[in-house]
Amino acid sequence: MTGGETPDPFTTLGGLRVVEVAQNLAGPFCARILGDLGADVVKVEPPGGDAARGWGPPFHQGAGTIFAFANTGKRSVILDLDTEPGCRALTRLVETADVLVDALRPGALARRGFDDGTLEALNPRLVRVQVLAYGETGPLASLPGYEPLMQAHAGILAATGPRGGPPVRVGTSLVDMGTGMWGALAALAGLRERERTGRGLRLSTALFDTAAVWSGYHLLGAAGAGHVPEPMGTELPMICPYGTVPTADGQLMVSAGNDRLFLRLCEVLGLDDLAEDPRFATNPQRVALRDEVNRRVHEATGRHTAGALLELLREAGVPAAPIKDAGELVDDPQLRASGMLAETGAASGSPSCLGIPLPLRADGVRAPAHTRVPTAGEHTREVLEELGL
Repeated sequence: MTGGETPDPFTTLGGLRVVEVAQNLAGPFCARILGDLGADVVKVEPPGGDAARGWGPPFHQGAGTIFAFANTGKRSVILDLDTEPGCRALTRLVETADVLVDALRPGALARRGFDDGTLEALNPRLVRVQVLAYGETGPLASLPGYEPLMQAHAGILAATGPRGGPPVRVGTSLVDMGTGMWGALAALAGLRERERTGRGLRLSTALFDTAAVWSGYHLLGAAGAGHVPEPMGTELPMICPYGTVPTADGQLMVSAGNDRLFLRLCEVLGLDDLAEDPRFATNPQRVALRDEVNRRVHEATGRHTAGALLELLREAGVPAAPIKDAGELVDDPQLRASGMLAETGAASGSPSCLGIPLPLRADGVRAPAHTRVPTAGEHTREVLEELGL
């Protein structure tokens, strides 16, 4: 590094190659994170392309938005792994790779001749990240898995939704994307271990394991105290008041997460008697009397408009937020200021120049956003020529 230069952590994986053999969201998101950190990601797609390309509408740059979100900045290669030429090309890719992200069903690569022993022989320095459904062991280890199945099985659906209502799927793919994050973390740990030993290793993560972690504090409560959470809408079982509150023209999300904030909330709402009542002095007491606390708070918030109440709460230091949908979020001043909806290129606002960067900053600088979504097989010839095929 020459004088005056600063390190760029978002190119820290520059010069490394990631080969992704994955479809849908979890595996591709894992590889996308590594690509955003500078790696050259070669995405191996089957004939016809990743099925997620067709998951829409909505579409972005001709692909379903799930695919577009998880695959920007990659090079796409079409290989038929049920043929000898396709496997020969994958062999060459593995020989040149630093990381292999495998999110196919368990044993799918092994049946095509790419078992652990073969992969290690082809490339002893290869870091292999397996993204599984139910993990390496257990009665369901051989089954495929999808986001809603994991939310259902791991207790997320049962704890989500309105009081007394049916189970509700969380409205984003938190299990898939969370598993992709764990996979990227595993890849970085594997690369660090390779620096120490000179050899690669196989790591794995699983959708079910991620869903269980996301249910972690509920799981502890059930296993240790026999407490099984029920759907509570926007509320949290262990804090009160915490959740949406009605106003004269809409709703707000409010979190009085400790006794001090509860007193501030009461002050804003003119609920001096509630603040002074010893029955509500501590959070466990308020949780036990949740319905009474909520009734009083909601009566008071309903006398304000949402905008006016939000301003009062923020001035008093009480955590509160408006409730926005994605369409409103697009033009949100905080989102724009954060750089989390990036626009690059000359045609500002065009779908071809929009991107979602990693939620990271280094010395105050936002990670750059890749905006280009590869077409299916767009880089097949380019990559095969690089491999001498």
